[in-house]
Amino acid sequence: MEQYDIKKIMEVLPHRQPFLLIDRVLENEPGVRAVVEKYVTMNEPFFAGHFPGEPVMPGVLILEAMAQAGGFCILTMPENKGRLAFLGGVDKAKFRRMVTPGGVLRFEVDILKLKSVAGIGSGTAYFNGEKACEAEFTFILK
Repeated sequence: MEQYDIKKIMEVLPHRQPFLLIDRVLENEPGVRAVVEKYVTMNEPFFAGHFPGEPVMPGVLILEAMAQAGGFCILTMPENKGRLAFLGGVDKAKFRRMVTPGGVLRFEVDILKLKSVAGIGSGTAYFNGEKACEAEFTFILK
């Protein structure tokens, strides 16, 4: 399977810094599954305030990164080229461990259901090899 670097990711996703939360796509089967990485460094702007002296990546940003991985997976389908994917909902979210600077977040996302205007995905985030978060998400295509 083809890997994608940040330049290729930005050709697919509309997000830009500081809100593009994925750095590399390791695997992608369009419309089916993606495996994506985010390198977590102290340079992330949210660490300045969350929390001073004990930096922790906000859970909502972990979920957003997971949703971006799912968005990449569906937007690489030829019929979805040029479309936008919006996060419509999050279900069954569970946080298992904190994400701190100095590691790699790996997202494994599966698309469970896909129609022309919406879909459902399921994802798991691993931080340095340990499960950090899992959730299901709904997305809307425009």
